[in-house]
Amino acid sequence: MPLSTHPLGHTLAMLVVAGVLAAPVYAASQADKKAHADKKAHADKKAHADKKAHQPADKKPREPASKKVHRKHVRAAAPLHDGEAERRLFEIYRLTAEGKAREALPHAERLVQDHPNFQLAQLALGDLLAAKVRPVNRVGDVGATAPPLATALVMPAAAPMTISIPGIKLATAATLSTVPAPAKTAELPAAAADTLLELRAESRLRTAALKNRPPQGSIPVQFLELSARTRHALAMDASRSRLYLFENTDKGLVLVADYYASVGKLGTEKQYEGDQRTPLGVYYITSRLDPATLKDFYGAGALPINYPNPLDLSRGKTGSGIWLHGTPSNQFSRAPQASDGCLVLANPDLLRILQTVEPRSTPVVIAKDLRWVQPHALQAERQSFADVLESWRSAKSQGDMQRLLGFYAPEFQSYRNLDLAQWSTTLQAEAHALKGRAVVLKDKSLLRWTDGSDTMVVTFGEVAEGARTGPVKRQYWTRKGARWQIFFEGVIG
Repeated sequence: MPLSTHPLGHTLAMLVVAGVLAAPVYAASQADKKAHADKKAHADKKAHADKKAHQPADKKPREPASKKVHRKHVRAAAPLHDGEAERRLFEIYRLTAEGKAREALPHAERLVQDHPNFQLAQLALGDLLAAKVRPVNRVGDVGATAPPLATALVMPAAAPMTISIPGIKLATAATLSTVPAPAKTAELPAAAADTLLELRAESRLRTAALKNRPPQGSIPVQFLELSARTRHALAMDASRSRLYLFENTDKGLVLVADYYASVGKLGTEKQYEGDQRTPLGVYYITSRLDPATLKDFYGAGALPINYPNPLDLSRGKTGSGIWLHGTPSNQFSRAPQASDGCLVLANPDLLRILQTVEPRSTPVVIAKDLRWVQPHALQAERQSFADVLESWRSAKSQGDMQRLLGFYAPEFQSYRNLDLAQWSTTLQAEAHALKGRAVVLKDKSLLRWTDGSDTMVVTFGEVAEGARTGPVKRQYWTRKGARWQIFFEGVIG
């Protein structure tokens, strides 16, 4: 419906805001508890397919071709609208900042009509309605009750008004009425007050992402080298609630899109099952889950990652079922910290990712703060480790077991808890099978993770010279002083 210019718009604004604050309550309580049970039930019912999806990618055997055919892409033929709602919200903010509140109103109305579950859009509409009769000082400004009806019918001349939205310094606009609101303030229920704080935080993070863009041409420091077979990569900056999507081109990684995303209720640095935290580290997408097999809570679909990875396991971390997934139909997006540890995106944004990334080969870096560098700044570090990997390859090619075993850490473990003594038997068998041929490393990827220690996650195809194919392996190296050593190695394909 067209928006009224009458001061009673403030009353409408209060109704809009009340609806916004009430809407998320169910999703934030009952739905979260139910989803935890649903995820476990889903794993039980889909044991053949989903059990492998929950395992680290390293442990997951290659799926037969029929499996890949069975898992169709979600809405593959539908046009993509990722990021569209956020761009329209920013346009409303921009118009308001330029003092064009009257022009912003129809934009807000259309956005709410197109995305009625987008609480931030509803909040923006409520603020614009309230701005007709009084100053609005922040997002979701519900600090004053509506003016009395008799007073509201008075239409004095326009007067200056200041509106402030987190992350953007807004300009002065003219009000449509200067009727002062009563001094009495509205008191919100505790749950509604919490929801309002969450929406303000979401607005602040979204606008900060618009203002503070990564430097042109830069990439996260973790992406040391990616194989041409790795067509895309993802990186999550938890402090900014922002997920970045990259395409791996012949000229290197190119940032193609970025999205608002939620993390765990208690933040990051997951340690154990049920701690409601999102893990930090280098991971890989293990599978793509069809939304037809999932509850509405997960939205457009899900992409499990291989948490806990070998580094996590070496540190005693526990838990499982960390996914990238969508939102229930009654929510466009969730609060910045709202999940049980998963990364949660709006459904239109997740659809783009579902239709873009490739399970098993797409890395996902989750960091508390992403550090961005120009690709050439990684050249020295990349070459330094490449020399170490070449020495390992040379030792294996020559069958020099004493030299080869020197590259493995004493605490080494492979699948099925094989220790170094047991793994050495595997290495000897592999060296014997080479029959004097050199080892060739193909489609190499290097991802570095640095926290309390340095870790290199290395993936490559190990092919005997003259052979056409060979196993795909993943190694985890740790840096001890100036020396790199392998603490995990396994075949992943």
